[in-house]
Amino acid sequence: MTVRMFQHGKEIVVAACDKDQLGKVLREGELKLDVARGFYEGEDCDEAMLVNRLEMASVANLVGEMVCQVAAKHQFISEECILRIAGVPHAQMVRW
Repeated sequence: MTVRMFQHGKEIVVAACDKDQLGKVLREGELKLDVARGFYEGEDCDEAMLVNRLEMASVANLVGEMVCQVAAKHQFISEECILRIAGVPHAQMVRW
């Protein structure tokens, strides 16, 4: 997995994905998701590091089986809210 953090004003945005999804463009019907290296590629991470970054996040963009499983396991997202695009899980998290 790889994780990257951005600060936008007071908000912290986390982008995380399974490394095998980096650089892919996922398409299904009208849906398109560009898993751009410039946005998603950051530090290699394990479960503990991803959880740490998600705890700090105001917003998160998540792509891939492992990343979405970790986020759901630690209740950052609900499994019912995971969208699959071309079979690849994608979820977003927003904290109010």
